[in-house]
Amino acid sequence: MKRHLDIFMLILAFCTSEAGAGMIYLPENDTLLLKNYSYLSDHIDRFEGKPRAAIYLRAYLAKAYSEKNWPEVVEGYKNFVHATEENKRLAYTDSMIIAASKTRNNDILGSAYLTKGIVHYSMKHYPQALDNYLVAERFIAKGNDLYLKFKAKYNIAHIKYYLGYYEEALNLFKECSYYFKNENDLAYLNCLHSAGLCYNRMGKYALCSTTNALAFNESKRLHISELDPYLQLSEGINFYFLKQYQKSLSLIGQSLNGIRKDNDFANEAIAYFYLGKANMDFGNKTLAYTYFRKVDYIFGERHYLRPDMREGYETLMKYSHENGNPESELYYINRLFKADSLLNNNYKYLSQKIHKEYDTAKLLEAKSAVETRLLIRKNYEIIFIVLGLLLICFLLYLIHKYFKSKQQYKIRFEQIMHEKATTTPVRNSTAQKIAENDPVPIKAEVIASILKHLQKFETQHKYLQKELTAVKIAETFSTNHKYLSKVILMHSGKKFNDYVNDLRIDYIINLLKEEPQYRKYNNKALAEEAGFSTTQHFTKAFLKRTQISPSFFIAELNLHFT
Repeated sequence: MKRHLDIFMLILAFCTSEAGAGMIYLPENDTLLLKNYSYLSDHIDRFEGKPRAAIYLRAYLAKAYSEKNWPEVVEGYKNFVHATEENKRLAYTDSMIIAASKTRNNDILGSAYLTKGIVHYSMKHYPQALDNYLVAERFIAKGNDLYLKFKAKYNIAHIKYYLGYYEEALNLFKECSYYFKNENDLAYLNCLHSAGLCYNRMGKYALCSTTNALAFNESKRLHISELDPYLQLSEGINFYFLKQYQKSLSLIGQSLNGIRKDNDFANEAIAYFYLGKANMDFGNKTLAYTYFRKVDYIFGERHYLRPDMREGYETLMKYSHENGNPESELYYINRLFKADSLLNNNYKYLSQKIHKEYDTAKLLEAKSAVETRLLIRKNYEIIFIVLGLLLICFLLYLIHKYFKSKQQYKIRFEQIMHEKATTTPVRNSTAQKIAENDPVPIKAEVIASILKHLQKFETQHKYLQKELTAVKIAETFSTNHKYLSKVILMHSGKKFNDYVNDLRIDYIINLLKEEPQYRKYNNKALAEEAGFSTTQHFTKAFLKRTQISPSFFIAELNLHFT
């Protein structure tokens, strides 16, 4: 009962899927169902590409279902894969795999996965192709079908070629060519063609030409011409690397009709790319750009690009830049970003899959090393991002601080402009007050004498003298420096150096306010004028006294008086 239910569910799934919709052919008394599978298969081949072939395709599958012959059901779906348009083939391969799983036969199941991988490969879905090849290889390895084992090996070789493991791919193609030479003529020729491609990518151009010549001769001997355009393309590319550009252009041009007829957009793009390179090196740059644009068109339509073909975008970018066409240059820059994203994703994925599931321990170690380098690079990127953010925050802080300081400077400038010079008259009462508050009393008459001298010191601008010290001034006041410093501190609330420096700065401020010519002085000249020993001491004292810099004060004064 369960077995009948499984069959019913499989048929139902097929009928309701895109692959099976309208395809099941189950007339009760149809004479075609009485025919054998060879008869139906012969008529499928006879009417290949014609509407009538659909009758026999449906009959084949219906007969297999009615007999519950799962190997023939698989074959029936495979017939549909070969006969239908590209966008429906994957649906049929899924049905193949479901039916193949019913056979419990490793070779049949492996072959189904291999077919699905081949369909993905023909659509240039390389990651999906590899996934299915590897599953197929595991099942086929358990079986006894030698042909299938070499078929799997052949398809994995193509992925290795795509990844750039040319020597490994070449060895596999050689193995397969020895086997297929006596088993399958077309597969044999394909192996020779692929081996030639490997030699070219390895830079062994003489061996590439020799292999292509062998393939041409063998195709004539076997009366198979369908590979001729691809052999012409291979040899044309080989001539390009040999710098025989005229021969290269001729052969690649001849190959294009056959390649277009096969709707092989990948090899069409490769042909355009090398026509572009050959014309560029031959001096026909305008024609070269045209071919590179054709490559771009196929990339846009079919999302196909090989790593070596990336150079075309660099050439178009340079051409656009040199011709002053920023819009075109931006377009190709964006296309190159998209191309790099596609290439990086495909190659990274495929490389990891092959290293992990197919190759040796040495490649596993290499994979680990690559991942470590990527992790280190990622960490560096994070560090750079964090540092960048910190730098931005610091710059924003400095900008905020600058504008805030500038605002405070303006407020302070206005205050200074409204300040008026004041003098503190020296009276005996002042001297008496200082004497009364002094914990170590100085005679009132001594304090009065010092204050009188200080008033003269200020009014006669003696503080402008350089290298003033408390000792020197005390001598001129006929007192000692300790008394002088104490009186200054208690009279003005300042230490001796601050007292002198503030007098000097106040003097310079009044000069700058009242005498415009002094605003043209630099800090060094102003420092000299005020009696400071160095420019640094002057600017430091100015900032301490006014809370703004001399340059800002002068700039605001100039604005104020304009």
